[in-house]
Formats: sequence, structure tokens, C-alpha cells
Amino acid sequence: MKPNIIQACNISFGTELIKKQTMKNFFSSLLGSFLGVIIASVIGAFILIGLVAGAFSSLVKSKDKVQSISDNTVIHLKLDKKILERSSKNILDNFSFASFSTETPLGLNDILLDLRRAKEDSKIKGIYLDLSSVQSGIATLEEIRNALLDFKKSKKFIVSYSESYSQGAYYLATTADKVFLNPAGTIEWKGLSAQIMFYKGLLDKLDVNAQIFRHGKFKSAIEPFDLVKMSPANREQTMAYVGSIWNHIKEGVAAERHISISELSHLADGMMIQSAADAKTAGLADDLLYQDQVYKALNVLLKENENDKINFRTLEAYDKSPRKIDVSEPISKNRIAVIYAVGQIEGGEGNDNTIGSERISKAIREARLDENVKAIVL
Repeated sequence: MKPNIIQACNISFGTELIKKQTMKNFFSSLLGSFLGVIIASVIGAFILIGLVAGAFSSLVKSKDKVQSISDNTVIHLKLDKKILERSSKNILDNFSFASFSTETPLGLNDILLDLRRAKEDSKIKGIYLDLSSVQSGIATLEEIRNALLDFKKSKKFIVSYSESYSQGAYYLATTADKVFLNPAGTIEWKGLSAQIMFYKGLLDKLDVNAQIFRHGKFKSAIEPFDLVKMSPANREQTMAYVGSIWNHIKEGVAAERHISISELSHLADGMMIQSAADAKTAGLADDLLYQDQVYKALNVLLKENENDKINFRTLEAYDKSPRKIDVSEPISKNRIAVIYAVGQIEGGEGNDNTIGSERISKAIREARLDENVKAIVL
């Protein structure tokens, strides 16, 4: 029986070793996980500190780059970023994790204010429109175009150049004294259209039946869920507003380019502008030039040597330049408060891209209680 006792003892002793080893492995894994969480948290904290430091560093650098405007300056207007109703003042909204810098696009309010300011600035001699495609709707284009036309009243020049113009960009470019186009480029001139997607066929395949309550034949928002094509009423109203916008664009281009509206319609309907040569022949462009030739033309307007370096300032840089404050002009007690309500309505504070109920109501309340505010523009 002795061997059995020894074997039992060995088995018992082996079991204890396994338990101890298992507990040791468990606590080792637990300790390793705990240390991993701590290390990850520390690294994350350093990354967050780095991001914040980078944001503030870029702000300091951007402030250091602010320069006063020198004589014979030309505003370089590109409009290659999405144009919002107004720019955000929140640093984090404009922080780019790709470049670790703040990229603050100008809002429509900034653009209009800067163009109005440039009109009265004696150091600004003109505007160079470097346009290809403008990321905005027709209403925003119209506001900027009107501001450019107002700028021209100062007798300062506007020159436009692009390798290719989208239709919206060309609408802005027609405010220029000279519209130049790259010899290999083109101008998009084809008119406007509207397109609607219908879901009725998809819903039928899924055996989904939309329950619709509708009042009035021109209430067409629900038609994609109920029809497979536009109703006569919807087609009528769509043709009306699209046609109205297109006619307005043609009238604006006709006035600045001295081309008849009927000719502009003919060029668009027949898709006649297929090349740079077509654009020049039709009178949409004044000349076909390369960029270095355009710079020489600008130097002529500036009365400089044609090969001199042009003193360009982007509108973003001009926006940051020091402003003259007329202290002699008294501050009016009759003011109009402009309140921006952009995006969908939601509860709470909201932000620059949404209509927060608390934020907007607070702004209206402050305007109401301010004795100097006589009206509100929403």
C-alpha cells in the first residue's frame, strides 16, 4: 500500500502546484492589464496635451503671421473652401488633425465685410479672382457677386483667371473687368436642372406602404414615397423656380459681358462651349492666357515692371490684418441685431451648425432687453 500512498501524495502535491501556477498566471495577467491601462492612459494624456498645445501653437503662429497691408496690394480671392453663413470662433471646430493646425474658413459675413473694407482701403489696388469651382449655393454666390460689383464702384480693377470655370465660378467671374482663361481650359455653360429621386418602386418591392396625409397639390415633399415620377404640379413649381434662377443668372452675365440673353440661351441650349477657343469666340472670355501672362497684365494695371513680383494677399490674410478704427465717429444707439439661425432646430445649447433652442432664445432675449437694439434681422 506504500506506493499508493506516495502516488496519492504526488497527485495532491501536483494539484496544489497547478492551483498556485493558475493563480500566479491570473494575477500576472491582471497586473499586466492594469499596467497596460495605466500606460495607455498616460500616452493618451500626452497625445491630448500635444493636440491642445499644437492648436494653441498654431494660433500663436497665425497671430505672428498677421502683417500690415503695404501699398499696391492685390487681394487674391480663391473661394476654394466651403462657404458657411459665418465662421466659427471655436478653436476645436477648426482644428485639423491631419496638419495639427487650425484652418478657419471665412464665413459669408467675413467675406462681405472684407470686400467692403477693401473697397475703401487705399492700399488695395484691385482683386485677382482665382476661381475654379465655388462650394456654395446660388444665394451665397449672389451675395458675393453683389459685393464684387460694389467694389468696382471704387474704380479699382478686378481680373479673373482660371484653368476652367464651373458655371457658378463663371457667374462670379463676370464681375471682372477682364476674364482670362487658360488656352487648354473651358467654361461650363449649360443651364440649370433639378433632379429628384423616387423610392416608390423600392417600397413596393419591400411590401412597404407609405401612409400619407397631404393637403394642397403643390405640397410635393412626400411625392418620392408615393409616385414614380413628378406630378404636374411639382414639375410646374420646379420649372418656375429653376427657370427664375437661370434667367437671373443670364441677366447678370448679359449685363457685364454685353452679350444678349437670347445668345446666352443659345450657347447653353446647344452646348456650344466645348473649348477655350469657343469661349473666347462667344465673348465669354476676353483672352486665352497662361498664368505668367496674367501676372504681367496685372503688373501693367499696377503700373509696375511686368516681371515684378506682385504683392498678393489672400482674403484670409487681409481679414487678419490690422483695421483702422475711426474714433471720431460716435457709436450709434440705434442698432440692428443680426442673429444667425443655421441648421436644424434642436433642444439645448446647439452650436454654429445647429439651432439650439437655449442659445437662440437667449440671443433674442438679449436683443430685446438691449435699449440700443431697435430691430432684429434673423
